[in-house]
Amino acid sequence: MPSKETLQIALNSQKAERTAPGWPQPNSGRSPTLSTLSEDKEAAPSHSGSFRRPFPPLVRPRIGPARGTLGLVVDPVRHTSSGSRLGNYKAQESVGRPGADPPAVGVRSLGAGLCGLGALRCGCWCRSPGPVLSARTSGARRGVARRWRQVFLGGRAMQRAAALVRLGCCPRTPGPWGRSQSSAAAEASAVLKVRPERNRRERILTLESMNPQVKAVEYAVRGPIVLKAGEIELELQRGIKKPFTEVIRANIGDAQAMGQQPITFLRQVMALCTYPNLLDSPSFPEDAKKRARRLLQACGGNSLGSYSASQGVNCIREDVAAYITRRDGGVPADPDNIYLTTGASDGISTILKILVSGGGKSRTGVMIPIPQYPLYSAVISELDAIQVNYYLDEENCWALNVNELRRAVQEAKDHCDPKVLCIINPGNPTGQVQSRKCIEDVIHFAWEEKLFLMADEVYQDNVYSPDCKFHSFKKVLYEMGPEYSSNVELASFHSTSKGYMGECGYRGGYMEVINLHPEIKGQLVKLLSVRLCPPVSGQAAMDIVVNPPVPGEESFELFHREKESVLGNLAKKAKLTEDLFNQVPGIHCNPLQGAMYAFPRIFIPSKAVEAAQAHKMAPDMFYCMKLLEETGICVVPGSGFGQREGTYHFRMTILPPVEKLKTVLQKVKDFHIKFLEKYA
Repeated sequence: MPSKETLQIALNSQKAERTAPGWPQPNSGRSPTLSTLSEDKEAAPSHSGSFRRPFPPLVRPRIGPARGTLGLVVDPVRHTSSGSRLGNYKAQESVGRPGADPPAVGVRSLGAGLCGLGALRCGCWCRSPGPVLSARTSGARRGVARRWRQVFLGGRAMQRAAALVRLGCCPRTPGPWGRSQSSAAAEASAVLKVRPERNRRERILTLESMNPQVKAVEYAVRGPIVLKAGEIELELQRGIKKPFTEVIRANIGDAQAMGQQPITFLRQVMALCTYPNLLDSPSFPEDAKKRARRLLQACGGNSLGSYSASQGVNCIREDVAAYITRRDGGVPADPDNIYLTTGASDGISTILKILVSGGGKSRTGVMIPIPQYPLYSAVISELDAIQVNYYLDEENCWALNVNELRRAVQEAKDHCDPKVLCIINPGNPTGQVQSRKCIEDVIHFAWEEKLFLMADEVYQDNVYSPDCKFHSFKKVLYEMGPEYSSNVELASFHSTSKGYMGECGYRGGYMEVINLHPEIKGQLVKLLSVRLCPPVSGQAAMDIVVNPPVPGEESFELFHREKESVLGNLAKKAKLTEDLFNQVPGIHCNPLQGAMYAFPRIFIPSKAVEAAQAHKMAPDMFYCMKLLEETGICVVPGSGFGQREGTYHFRMTILPPVEKLKTVLQKVKDFHIKFLEKYA
């Protein structure tokens, strides 16, 4: 039986052979040159017995004469049982010169399969004809051809032939071979009934059968705009001309992807932990070696490649607790309340997972700020919880107003059970830093309404405004007295990805959970144990963040200099971004007090809104897509974070180097002015 590769070679020759010089055109009245198929001189002696079980024909590719077309040549079929062979038959030339080279018996549309050995004369010029056999072998010919077709037209080959028959390849007109094509098609249909097509089994997983909660998940930070950016990058790599030379991914807070250099001390310790042989190298400072040895000794087999406890490596949890105590001015932290996580996202998802319960009006409601980081809405959708929006005050630098919290919770009680209050401080995407008074009001509100507090504090090192200071919820909670500190349940989160470190790829993080019921604590550990443990390398990176060099240690000066340089540059870029955006007509940007994003409000004309609706896009998505296509700058539309009805924004990171950031801001300015002119 010919291989699939051989069949495919022949099938691919259809176009070339159909248009080759000297090959007949439809209904031209002449046929291609045919030659004789000589009998196999080496075959066994003639035998008149039945042709029971011939081997498949020997099929070899060859080039057709003077045409350069690739097809198949079918050799005589041998039969070895009882010393018999197919009778002494010879193909006769119907037209053409005697002695010519045999043409390729093409199977381009599997016509040769149907016409092979002269069995079917469909007469359609688009199928290569088989050799014409003499009448004296017609009986044997029919038997051989029938078996040959059964062997040849197997599997996908038969399916393709069936498709050709269904499509009606041959018109109902006489062909150059003097035979009605429709009768050949009928014979082809009969042949194909030998092995009917198999129906393909329906897939188990489809959009209709998949988990509807997963289908409802949306994550704008890596949504359609980012997919489009990837397509444009591939086009640039292929040399397709654009009005820009690179795509600038300002959609995500990936510091090192934007050119920020790693902190030397952190990478030194990680290198030593990853390849302990370097501990003998004089190239590494002793304080880095000391930390690496301590971390390795706490790992199974003295290796980062081993599993850790589900809650995390014990000595790292101790270091996290000591860090929190220092940060909060002596407020105690218990290592048993520390859970190391795969970035902060893992901790947030885990806590929400254990909080969500109930059904109908008793289904858990989760209060989140609008604008919000899309992780929250995504996890809420995945867990089929109820999202309860409360709006930050854009006119007051995105401040959190407790009256807005009261409005949101009262309205939510009509259709769910509000149980969780999420705070992002400093804010993402809005960049605000909550005042101590605001935090006190929020804690009191949570105590009053019996809400579980979740404080996302991954940007705690990123505070730029001289009038602002980071206050942890844990510290304020304890300073409000035992009535609050002993009763309000609080989970707070931190990460290696932000701050001055920018180590997103290590996926290191922790959460501190306080005032948790002892039985729930056991359930939380059980839930965490399902994923075994967070990456131990990420745990080690988190340890270096919370246990950096201190004055008097060899690496302190370099570490301190690098840290201040990163944070100082971010502060300059925050001010630069705010100032330049506010110089553009139709753009307003609140002060960037912290974090690493700008979230400017943009004016979009009504004609642009109509154009967006015609493209079935949100207006700010339409704006951001145009910005990407015309400038190569990738930002995230505000609709992906949530915003008040009738307002439009986009989020842009301030992480690019200063000169590149200036270029980005200038391009946005030029684009926005042209956009307003076009749709005014």
